[in-house]
Amino acid sequence: MSIEVLALIVFLINLPCGFFRAKSEKMSKAWFFWVHAPIPFVIALRLLSGLGFKLYTFPIVITAYFLGQFLGGRLLKILSSRRSEELH
Repeated sequence: MSIEVLALIVFLINLPCGFFRAKSEKMSKAWFFWVHAPIPFVIALRLLSGLGFKLYTFPIVITAYFLGQFLGGRLLKILSSRRSEELH
């Protein structure tokens, strides 16, 4: 598996987690769960991909991780604002 595919999968795993994290109260147990839930999957993907923990992969995977979390939270805000506009 290439680093690009790994980064894409990490990003896609984190989108729903970021969405649900944004629904949780900041620093609550649920919030911490949604921030950290993807980590075992990311570790497994790193090992299964054959890339392991090579130094050059860290910035790419970490960026994909946080970008997925961030955009998942933004998706919630966008959907919430659209829903409130439809109700008015």
